[in-house]
Amino acid sequence: MPRGPLPEDPAVRALIAQARNARLSRRSFVAGAGLSMAAFLAACSGRVGGSAPAASAAQDRSDAEKSLTWANWSFYLDEDDSGGHPTLEAFEALTGVSVTYDVSIDDNNTYFAKVRDQLALGQDIGADTVCLTDWMANIWIASGYAQELDKANLPNATANLSPSLQDPSFDPGRSYSLPWQSGFAGLAWNKEKLPNGLASLEDLWAPELKGRVGVLSEMRDTLGLIMLSQGVDIAGSGWGDAEFDRALEVFAQQVSDGQIRNIKGNSYADDLKNEDTLAAIVWSGDIAAINAEVGDKFGFALPDSGGTLWSDNFLVPVGSAQKTNVEKLIDYYYDPAVAAEVAAWVNFITPVEGAQEAMADIDPEMVENQLIFPDDATLSQAHIFRALSNEEQQKYNTAFESVGLGA
Repeated sequence: MPRGPLPEDPAVRALIAQARNARLSRRSFVAGAGLSMAAFLAACSGRVGGSAPAASAAQDRSDAEKSLTWANWSFYLDEDDSGGHPTLEAFEALTGVSVTYDVSIDDNNTYFAKVRDQLALGQDIGADTVCLTDWMANIWIASGYAQELDKANLPNATANLSPSLQDPSFDPGRSYSLPWQSGFAGLAWNKEKLPNGLASLEDLWAPELKGRVGVLSEMRDTLGLIMLSQGVDIAGSGWGDAEFDRALEVFAQQVSDGQIRNIKGNSYADDLKNEDTLAAIVWSGDIAAINAEVGDKFGFALPDSGGTLWSDNFLVPVGSAQKTNVEKLIDYYYDPAVAAEVAAWVNFITPVEGAQEAMADIDPEMVENQLIFPDDATLSQAHIFRALSNEEQQKYNTAFESVGLGA
């Protein structure tokens, strides 16, 4: 199938070239990382919630109102030295659609808590598209909080979505979602203070790091890494309350002992930069962004017992009146040349087929970057936290958050 006209448009080419020249260097390599990408989304099974409510999707006003708001996480879109987003500016020039890029997602749970009441009523939440992790996308779709996508408006995505991501159990056939980026949760450390680095999850509990450790507020990542260190196959169905509680006990002990200083979402980056924390459980590409700001100060690796693997997904909230314009935005980012430009900056795994080949025109040294294009050896130590039942979801999140309140 054709990839569409976007790569040939002179305005797009000119602005992407501008992005390439202005882009901060964010090269990084994830050391060490058994799971194939074909198993990635297959492991994210099961819907959370019951039947969808009766709230109707907002009437689409994309023809009359060419503006939208995109809610996303930090460090998740290319930036130039002035803080602009060159690929997004190229989209605006090409389409005439104005985009407000809103870095308002720090954590899946906290963002959902802010917008849940409006979603349930089918109201505008102040964002026309959001990028949320698989398990949270599951909740939105199952609850009727996301609008169905029109595949006719998504020729690039139809042609270029990685086959391994095309049919997740939480959204068969990708009727309501499309992946934005994927990544790992692993270990980061201050190389100036810890020149020997970190190899295992247990290294975080070293006495010299007491009160200088950060962990993620995403339960699946923090508890997932602890469970992996205890020999649990977090992707498999052979574990339950006993295994979870054993990992929770370790987490609770490290919090109560003062070993863990902070439990945060994306804002953990500030703690690393100001040295409140010297080591942390983090998301892979973020460390490249932090290093771009402060120099090559932080290392990243998957622990020897393995890290977690996840994907964040575009969704159109039920109350958005800009669905067609959002579909234009999504499809634009599924052009391989555009996807490669973003990937070169964010250092997360791109879902776009052809982006690796396009990367050769941007920076040949990044074609084999394992944060962006992981091979089987890297993926062999990355694991998906299995889907949880409704009961497990509530019980495990409550237990995790109750410990976190003590941090």
